[in-house]
Amino acid sequence: MSNNPLLQISSLPNHAPAFDAIKTEHYLPAMEAGIEQARANIDAIKSSADAPDFENTIVALETASELLGQVTGVYYNALSAVGGDDLQDLVEKIGPMSSNFSSDVILDEELFARIKAVHDQKDTLGLNTEQTTLLEDTYRDFVRGGALLDEAKKTRLREISETLSTLAPNFMNNISKSAEAYELVIEDKADLAGLPDTAIDSAAHAAIEKGYDGKWLFTLDYPSFGPFLQYADNRELREHIWRAFSNRAYGDDWDNSENLLNIVKLRHERAQLLGYDTHAHYVLERRMAESPETVMDFLTKMKEGYKPAAEKDLAQLQAFAKGEHDIDELKQWDIGYYAEKQKQKLFNFSSEDLRPYFPLEKVLRGCFAHFEKLFGLTFKPSSAYPVWHENVQAFELFNQSDNSFVGTLYADFHPRSGKKPGAWMTDYRGQGLYNGAVERPVIAIVCNFTKPTGDKPALLTHGEVTTLFHEMGHAIHGLLSDVTYRSHSGTSVLWDFVELPSQVQENWCFEKETLDMFAGHYETGEKIPAALIEKLRSAMNYMVGWAGLRQTTLGTLDMAWHNADPSNITDIANFEDEATKDTSLFKRAAGPVSSSFSHIFAGGYSAGYYSYKWAEVLDADTFEAFLEKGLYDQTTAKSYRENILSKGGSQPPATLYRNFRGRNADPDALLRREGLVEKAA
Repeated sequence: MSNNPLLQISSLPNHAPAFDAIKTEHYLPAMEAGIEQARANIDAIKSSADAPDFENTIVALETASELLGQVTGVYYNALSAVGGDDLQDLVEKIGPMSSNFSSDVILDEELFARIKAVHDQKDTLGLNTEQTTLLEDTYRDFVRGGALLDEAKKTRLREISETLSTLAPNFMNNISKSAEAYELVIEDKADLAGLPDTAIDSAAHAAIEKGYDGKWLFTLDYPSFGPFLQYADNRELREHIWRAFSNRAYGDDWDNSENLLNIVKLRHERAQLLGYDTHAHYVLERRMAESPETVMDFLTKMKEGYKPAAEKDLAQLQAFAKGEHDIDELKQWDIGYYAEKQKQKLFNFSSEDLRPYFPLEKVLRGCFAHFEKLFGLTFKPSSAYPVWHENVQAFELFNQSDNSFVGTLYADFHPRSGKKPGAWMTDYRGQGLYNGAVERPVIAIVCNFTKPTGDKPALLTHGEVTTLFHEMGHAIHGLLSDVTYRSHSGTSVLWDFVELPSQVQENWCFEKETLDMFAGHYETGEKIPAALIEKLRSAMNYMVGWAGLRQTTLGTLDMAWHNADPSNITDIANFEDEATKDTSLFKRAAGPVSSSFSHIFAGGYSAGYYSYKWAEVLDADTFEAFLEKGLYDQTTAKSYRENILSKGGSQPPATLYRNFRGRNADPDALLRREGLVEKAA
């Protein structure tokens, strides 16, 4: 298939994928060809008559699977951003094919013998820091992948990896299918009471798209579901949609219970085969936290800080709901609604007051202006890149100092059928060695923001603005990477460090200097009033205890699944109830979170969900440096770029952070930001 676009070096700028030419039938032949080429490259490493050295073994292995990596990258990104049954059906073939190849490589005794030979003489090779890291990572990955196991254990490890390769995509697909099956069609306009015009207009637009003319359609896409829970006066309908969201992939045709139990049992068995007590012990060996004990101590500290604050938040909200609205007992579907009402009373503004000042295109330009000012970049729209959907935009980045090319960025903002929910950054090619040259990256951000309706543009919530800055923080981490080897580039860092560059960017979304760069009324162009920014800032820590306890609960649940032997678990709901009883302020009233917890069962966060709060400590401490020196202080920004963003995973995160900050992160920085610890005078 010489005409297969996945098998050709792209003639597009920056060798970006030819999305307009790639069809579903191209993936399987391209996978087969990619594996064949990679096997030939690895056979050449093994059969070399030259003694093993860093270049002919370690670097050769690093670059052996370039074509295969390109194909799998495009496929799995399409599975998430495009979706559809035809791509999903391929999982059953591509997943095991990819898994078996990976097992063949990592369990190859001849190959490992050459790697070990290089590793044994590492102190005499005169390697630089980045080369040393690559050598250590390669050796460690093989050991952790089973290279030292006997044949029987290797065979079983291979079987486990093959099965897991299909279970995780199926878990995600079940969530999507379950969510897409739900529709709340409203015919009586009275049932829309309390909803802002933006939510009503979006629901009317969605209804027309589905053939429900004259009605209003609400779905479990967050831009639809979220405002309904936050604003709809009809308590019965709030309960209805809350239960639907909470029951995703549980007790229906797409129930994830069996899938989930298979995943955790296989992960545990794999860890035991490799000599670890649990999956958490296996995972955390390659994290900043290093051990389950450290994570549990961290989560306990978080619980001790957040639980009393959350209980106070809930008690105050209950008193408000009783006093103002005669509600005797708050339920889960009431929290967002009455929290919004209480916030309006306490701070004299609604979240919806901000929305007219955040039209998506203007926010996007402002977000780019922010990064241009911070890191000396230029963003240029480009029509030279084909895209995977008509709504996707492409951009090129350049350094202002010398107009040198930085990389390619795609942006995909709105929900559609088949597309995975949530928001994420991904890459189609990481920065680093590719076809013998160090290439610049091809990066994408994918979100599910409020859609435009009729002649009204997409108007974002402030939460969606922070999400954009968050994902762009990840993207900039990938785009500003400046390493030699792609396995170290950008976000290829220890997992509990990966959220620092994303979460720190959210801080600027509360600062007047930044908001003034883009927040303007979509009709009049009027700048966002300073008084409204002050209200936003004053409400910044509203119910921070409640939000912090929720994250602590999810981190605790993740560790419960992965830090014990799961062989006796039969009921996922009962297990979740027991695991979270000390951090939950409500009894479960619908399906368990676990059945749709895609981060840990279909993403990379297993035994790692704690990392969001862990990285918040780092991001709070990082932002304090900018607050001390100036939001756009060039010395601080240059140090942050050079010591953290450009280095990727080429050095340990703790080293990178100390190089930037001159010290370790202050653990109280997060509590200071959240108002739970007094700031120094």
